[in-house]
Amino acid sequence: MSASSRTYWLTEPCRIRREDGSIRIERADATPVRIPITDIRDIVAFDHVDINTAAISVLGRHGVIIHVLDHYGNYVGAITPAEENSSAHVIRSQVKLTDLPETKISVGRALVTAAAHNIRWCLETDLLDEPLKRLTEQLAECASPEQLMGAEGNFRRTAWGVLDTMLPPWLRLEGRTRRPPTNAGNAFISYMNAITYARVLTALRCTPLHPALGFLHADTDRRRNTLALDLAEPFKPLFAERLLRRVAAQKILRESDFEAGVGYVSLSRDGRKKVAELMRTELETTVYHRKLRRKVSYEELIHLEALKIVRLCLENETYTPFRPWW
Repeated sequence: MSASSRTYWLTEPCRIRREDGSIRIERADATPVRIPITDIRDIVAFDHVDINTAAISVLGRHGVIIHVLDHYGNYVGAITPAEENSSAHVIRSQVKLTDLPETKISVGRALVTAAAHNIRWCLETDLLDEPLKRLTEQLAECASPEQLMGAEGNFRRTAWGVLDTMLPPWLRLEGRTRRPPTNAGNAFISYMNAITYARVLTALRCTPLHPALGFLHADTDRRRNTLALDLAEPFKPLFAERLLRRVAAQKILRESDFEAGVGYVSLSRDGRKKVAELMRTELETTVYHRKLRRKVSYEELIHLEALKIVRLCLENETYTPFRPWW
């Protein structure tokens, strides 16, 4: 995977085929797109994709992941390459750390605290100052990941209530609903959270870490890559709540960009295109990194977050989760 490679967003039904040293994407309008394999970091599929073993083979050899989102924006799985970057030394250390209750609580508490502060930063309101203070006091008394996530859930419900006051009626969450989301606001949040998870998983695959060995979610979600769930926590407010405010203020999305059924709401095909473009633009946004003394993209910030866990495993360096400084 080259440094210049990028993510490709498939928002329409298509076929993926191998063509010499390239990947050919065949769209419904019969206009194929040929992409050099070295130009692909990963692929995010929002709609039906037909892929054969030849394409899977060449993508796997070059370390390319295909992330798959379902109709409701839930992350349902991925076609992943072999564990080429795995390191026995790092994974042994990771296993030991994720099995230590004191380390799990310490890292989990840091993640929940950072995520809450990031929500407060994204919503830009002092209405969350008192709830944030109460959360900090509660986290100091939590003795398990379940208690940490329970306290976080209470804070998030308060934050979502505050967020609703900033949104038009048709985009309000009115409580968080998932699998499937029951209104437009929840559909947007679900898509953004799934994409954030996919970005974190891609970043982890570029490190010697194992994405299934996490800290905060390890005891509460055994079916998914819990380290990816952990590291997504500080970034979800940046891409979900913050961008939901933006699409409402700038009227980027309309009611017609969503489609409703019995008990669910999801983004329409046009809505998925808008969300993919919004996320792609946001991931390319750069900020000046004070330690690195250069500009980094939001995408690179996610990769740097994964490297913090590597340093925790190899050097026992205290993990400090991402918080916006700009």
